[in-house]
Amino acid sequence: MMNEGRSKENFHKLLKKQISKKLPEKYLEDPELMPFLSLVNDYYETVEKDRNLSDHAFAISEREYQEVVTDISAKNKIMQQAIQQLKEAISALQPAELSVFDNKIDDISHIISYLMGLIQQSKELEQKLIEAKESAESASKVKSDFLSVMSHEIRTPLNAIIGYIHLMIQEDPLPSQINYLNILQVSARNLMSLINDVLDFSKIEEGKIIFANSDFDLRKLMNDIRLSNKIRADENCNVIKLMIDEEVPSYVKGDITRLTQILNNLISNAIKFTKNGRVTIELQLKSRFENRSEIVFSIKDTGIGISKESQELIFERFTQEHSYITREYGGSGLGLTIIRKLLNMMDSDIYVESEQGKGSEFYFTLWLEESNVVTEIAPQRVIAGDMLAGKRVLLVEDVDFNLLLATKILERWQIVVSVAKNGLQALELARNNEYDMILMDVQMPVMDGISASREIRQFNKDVYIVALTASTSNAMQEKFNKIGINGYVYKPIDPDLLYKTMVRLFFKNGDII
Repeated sequence: MMNEGRSKENFHKLLKKQISKKLPEKYLEDPELMPFLSLVNDYYETVEKDRNLSDHAFAISEREYQEVVTDISAKNKIMQQAIQQLKEAISALQPAELSVFDNKIDDISHIISYLMGLIQQSKELEQKLIEAKESAESASKVKSDFLSVMSHEIRTPLNAIIGYIHLMIQEDPLPSQINYLNILQVSARNLMSLINDVLDFSKIEEGKIIFANSDFDLRKLMNDIRLSNKIRADENCNVIKLMIDEEVPSYVKGDITRLTQILNNLISNAIKFTKNGRVTIELQLKSRFENRSEIVFSIKDTGIGISKESQELIFERFTQEHSYITREYGGSGLGLTIIRKLLNMMDSDIYVESEQGKGSEFYFTLWLEESNVVTEIAPQRVIAGDMLAGKRVLLVEDVDFNLLLATKILERWQIVVSVAKNGLQALELARNNEYDMILMDVQMPVMDGISASREIRQFNKDVYIVALTASTSNAMQEKFNKIGINGYVYKPIDPDLLYKTMVRLFFKNGDII
């Protein structure tokens, strides 16, 4: 009998097989052999258990390994697709550069190296662009400074020419001299217009034009423009007519200076190219939206006209339809260019309809905000000839003939004039004397007018300072405002404008005409 209830049937299958083959039946009854067989059986079972555990572990590892391999394969496929797409993108941007990869779709190191090179080239290009920008800005400043200096140098003699012509006309010249003086005056003003065109064009190109938005009487403005051009129209034996649609609002908001410049330029051209004919200024209301009106401005003439092929060329800078036009009629070829650029900056454009020999029509459309200005017009105040009599004025000017000219003009208005030839002299005189106004030239030796005005404002806040300047830049006007200059008059000095500026400051109530 087997001890402890252990029988052959309970042995491990491999042990049972061995016992059946090798151990006689009688030994199974031996009590001393059974413990040994039990130990052998335990060993078989332990080995079986370890093998099962090992097989299970291997199966798990094999499954995990296959999963990892599959994952790596999928990621590798995605990477290969990404590399191919990257190469295709590079090829689309720079087809000639694809050969650097030698068709190795998996050679990511080549691509990375190539892209690093592109990044370096991009950085170098960026640096060159920065340097080019700085160079362009420097060149622009040089050009601006050059134009400012040349403007001053050209306007200085023009100031004397226009001023002395003005004085000579007022001194009862001989009838034969009046015609010569008128010709001189027109020629000088044409030269001044040419200088203004060049400076305006430069300011527009530099983006330094700032548009105002003030209230004004549109109908009065148009009538003033017609009257200011009537003399020129009469000289060419032209009739100049103004027609305004009744629905066009009287009071609007906008930049009256730029609108006047545009209209004067177009009307001046119409008059210049028309003889014994008609120039018609017409305003029509096209539409109205809320408190804004869309107004069509039209300038028609019966002059020489413009050929179809030239109608677009005339808006190019420094361009006339034919070279003989410049010789016969004058002009810089900038007027229409400036008009188009100004209108473009106001979200509009200039158009022309013309037929050679049958006249032209230039027209443009502007949206103007209707103004809330009271319809009653304040009574205008007429300047009396002696309004400035007895005023004490310090005139600061370094050019002798300009100094003499301005002194004569001021003394005609019975002004008490003191003179200084530079800013330092003006500073000393202003410190030791009382003046009602200082007329300060801007560009002078020893001390310029800006520096002198700044110093004067340190100890005198009340005296009026009016700058006499050839510069029309916005930057210069900002300087005037910043240091407390009360006004400015452009050179060449227009005596009427100077007089009105002085009266406006001394007598601030009422309008000046």
